[in-house]
Amino acid sequence: MSAEQRNILLLYTGGTIGMVKDYDTGALRSFNFNKLLKHVPELNQLDCSIESISFENPIDSSNMNPREWIKIATIIEENYLDYDGFVVLHGSDTMSYTASALSFLLENLDKPVILTGSQLPIGDLRTDAKENLITSIQIAALSAKGLPVIREVGLYFEYKLYRGNRTTKINAENFRAFASLNYPHLAESGVHLNVFFEYLLPVKRNKNLKVHKKMDENVALLKLFPGINRSVLESVLQTKGLKALILETYGSGNGPTAEWFLDCLKKSIERGLHVINVTQCSGGSVIMGKYETSSHLKKMQVVNGKDITTEAAISKAMYMLGSGVSSKHFKTVFETSLRGEMR
Repeated sequence: MSAEQRNILLLYTGGTIGMVKDYDTGALRSFNFNKLLKHVPELNQLDCSIESISFENPIDSSNMNPREWIKIATIIEENYLDYDGFVVLHGSDTMSYTASALSFLLENLDKPVILTGSQLPIGDLRTDAKENLITSIQIAALSAKGLPVIREVGLYFEYKLYRGNRTTKINAENFRAFASLNYPHLAESGVHLNVFFEYLLPVKRNKNLKVHKKMDENVALLKLFPGINRSVLESVLQTKGLKALILETYGSGNGPTAEWFLDCLKKSIERGLHVINVTQCSGGSVIMGKYETSSHLKKMQVVNGKDITTEAAISKAMYMLGSGVSSKHFKTVFETSLRGEMR
């Protein structure tokens, strides 16, 4: 093993990238990662050692949940000292949620954790799986002076590496399935692999990895729409055990000014519910008070989600509630960037 050779751990959780087609039946079946080099011989050209772990029962990403997030974080924790980087293979539908959650669960991360997947199975003729897999491993193995270049949770898809908690899936039928509309991508794969160092998350020196293993699932998401009525809002606000509501508002954080709407929110906030304002626009930021239609929300101390994605807002709320952040400090902490998820 050369001095620069890196040890990379692949973790397969499920998803299309881990499937191969049986050409006799046309059915998809699970990929055996113990035979990875047989299916992707190009990996032999990478100057790194690759080992793999698979969920005992791989899941479709539609079944991903906070317990599985903690399982992934725990596997990384258990293998953290033995590997230089980690590549998590995951279904694309909820990949942005998982990338966001892992960014919060893995505090003081000092090594790359790269999530990737594919739109087509790895054995398909036109598959995007091989390029995504090969380049993700290459990115996880990047080093300078013996240290990892990427030291955060990233998501790699279709030639671009994004900060994981800044991503959203935007297309179900295109290889370019993800976007990071409020933050530049971290690296780009072309003839050369270009890393944009100015956008990487600053590293907290001399701090050990801390893995959080509690997430509170008493969080709900409500998207505003013209015609939303009182009974719909109240049914959500009166959900038993609800602690935080992600409210997807219009534009830069605007909502109805109807008295019943504001009264319902105000009473819920007074009872201790955390209401977090995020924009339902794909890009842009919440700026409460910019228009009269958001000034009322600002006055009642609705949490300002700024330019956070809905995926990151949900996982951040679950993480903060699970970590025991007090009600008194919840608003201040949420409005603070913890892992580069907002500006």
